Amino acid sequence: MKFLIDTDWVINHLRGKDETRLKLKEFRSFGLGISVISVAELYEGVYQSKNPNQAKAELEALLSLFSSLGIDRDICRIFGQERARLRKQGKLIDNFDLMIASTAIYHNLILLTNNRKHFEEIEGLKIISI
Repeated sequence: MKFLIDTDWVINHLRGKDETRLKLKEFRSFGLGISVISVAELYEGVYQSKNPNQAKAELEALLSLFSSLGIDRDICRIFGQERARLRKQGKLIDNFDLMIASTAIYHNLILLTNNRKHFEEIEGLKIISI
């Protein structure tokens, strides 16, 4: 596996954004993973949608194409280390974003996100955006 998909790329794919769909198709052969944090965020969107049953079915069909990556002690260690470093610099990053980034760093994956501003301050994180 080479890539970790951020929540925004999945949302863009589900909304039919061609550029995102093409990139995911291109990267799929290298292996695509998704953090359980992103999965939780995506289910929130499902249950806020106008048609939760349809949205759930579409999301679950897409999620079946990705490896789901959980959180363990090593990922939590990276999270804590990076959060402490950023806090000392007066830079705060959303906990979910930092946990997603920590997952990518631990597994040595490139994060696919268009929310570069959320992640640029994280040391050792590789990012691809469209």
